[in-house]
Amino acid sequence: MNSKKNITIHTLSSGLSSIRLSSICLLLMTSTVFAQKKDDNIGTEVVNVVKPYTPSISDAFKVKETPTLDDEETSRKENIQYNIFSFPVASTFTPAKGKAANVDKSPAEKLFSNYLTLAAGNYGTVNAELFVTENISNTDYFGGMLRHLSSQGGIKDLVLDDKFFNTALDLTYGSRTKAMTWNADLGYKHQIYNWYGVFPGVLDDATINSINEKQTYHTLNVGGRLGLSDSILKDSSLKFTHFWDAFGSAENRFVVKPSMEFDIIEQKIKADFVLDYLGGNFKQTINGGDSYRYGYTNIGFQPSVKIKKDELTVNAGAGFFYSAAQGGGKSKFFIYPQVTGSYKVVGDLMIFYAGFEGTLQQNSYSDFVQENFFVSPTLGVAPTDQKYDIYAGLKGKLANSLSYNIRGSYKNEDNKALYKNNGYEELSNNTDGYAFGNSFNVVYDNVKTLSFFGELKADFSKNVSFGVNGTFSSYNVDLQKEAWNLPGIQFSANLDVTITPKWYAGSSLFFVGERKDQFIHSSILIDYPIENVTLKSYFDLNAHVGYNYSKRMTFFLKGNNLTNQNYQRYMNYPVQGLQVMAGASYKFDF
Repeated sequence: MNSKKNITIHTLSSGLSSIRLSSICLLLMTSTVFAQKKDDNIGTEVVNVVKPYTPSISDAFKVKETPTLDDEETSRKENIQYNIFSFPVASTFTPAKGKAANVDKSPAEKLFSNYLTLAAGNYGTVNAELFVTENISNTDYFGGMLRHLSSQGGIKDLVLDDKFFNTALDLTYGSRTKAMTWNADLGYKHQIYNWYGVFPGVLDDATINSINEKQTYHTLNVGGRLGLSDSILKDSSLKFTHFWDAFGSAENRFVVKPSMEFDIIEQKIKADFVLDYLGGNFKQTINGGDSYRYGYTNIGFQPSVKIKKDELTVNAGAGFFYSAAQGGGKSKFFIYPQVTGSYKVVGDLMIFYAGFEGTLQQNSYSDFVQENFFVSPTLGVAPTDQKYDIYAGLKGKLANSLSYNIRGSYKNEDNKALYKNNGYEELSNNTDGYAFGNSFNVVYDNVKTLSFFGELKADFSKNVSFGVNGTFSSYNVDLQKEAWNLPGIQFSANLDVTITPKWYAGSSLFFVGERKDQFIHSSILIDYPIENVTLKSYFDLNAHVGYNYSKRMTFFLKGNNLTNQNYQRYMNYPVQGLQVMAGASYKFDF
């Protein structure tokens, strides 16, 4: 029993080896069968049985997973040697090559560089647009845009002409390279409007027939932009604008805005510079007095640093402005806070943002005209000191296709421009078309505005998009009786639907709350009371539908003011009723 055991396993395959090994293990663990190597001198042994063994229940025990063997021979680890003789097996199996599944590709939409749109509708309305762009080389390009919108008027119950004409031409030439981008712009705009909003019951027929209510505006601008990618001077722009009208008024404005950006100790530093020159003159006054000139040169420096840490981003800066006044104005120095920040509360689902900002806003005759075409050429032009605008809000996504934005703000502005009716003075020496209570002046006041804004945008699918927003405002003024012509509520909504690849449609709704204005009728013989006027709130419903006849040709039908509301945007200035326009758009390449 003390002889050494050597077990050698010869196998030709893994299957045969597994069977032989299992047999050996079974023989070793069984108490009734012993496998030994053959020995010629095994010896004899006598066993004396004293009493047959009668087992009892108490003798039963749980078999251990690793039993303890007291036998000296079995407790000693056997030195087992395994020798595997393997040889290669020829195989004729050849796996088939996999093939990628075919994916149906939608044909790439053909994009055209140019388009022409022509449309016409009631009220003698004509709309035309021509956009042209062409690559001169791999880096240079040229573009042009011609726009025209006119109407022959026809609003009911008007005693003066209400037609208008608006034509603009813009040209640009530019270049794009990795190191530099630049473009040069040239534009001209020609506009004709009429002061048709006379106060009812004030003028007699003879006076009305003597009024020449036509006003003509001209705008010429030249400018350009330069961007350098490998320089601290990242972006710079300049623009010169010459604006004049049919009553001898003229205005020049020159604006230069270079912007620098660089890193200091891993912090991004940005510095914006502003040079804004404005100079002009009015040959007319509302009472027929002498002409006057105005001018301001605003110089600004706005440094800021961007700090980003984890989910927090802060832009901390300040604005330093000096306004040099000409023509009797006062020169002043201004310092403004310019701090904004955002914090991702729940990733992109909820972002908290806030700001504390202020700036110096340069007002101009040209800007006033584009906002209210019925101002008189007798305005006082001065900048607005926007001391600060404190705001905070939340924005983010309610779902993958639904985003939101809510904000509350408090704004403090000194010398804010408000539009107010000029009134009518019977014995005035001025007989120009704007001097009969049918034009607007600009008055200035210190205005504090508390407002709340909310917005929802939804892209339900690639074919349906929806948006809605509203602003609620409350105004506090110092000098004026009201915040003239500023609405307390503004609301808008839009819906765009792609019905089929050929058909599309959309609609929009605008709501504007009540506004306040005042009409003063001056006379030596009669003391007329001041008319405090509340302009009614209004809503304007618009819709459009289009048909893509081909990749190049599209036909469309538009409807504005579909509810035929005879509302007034400004006092005594009703708008056109139901407007319908049909037209076509053609896209092409050279």
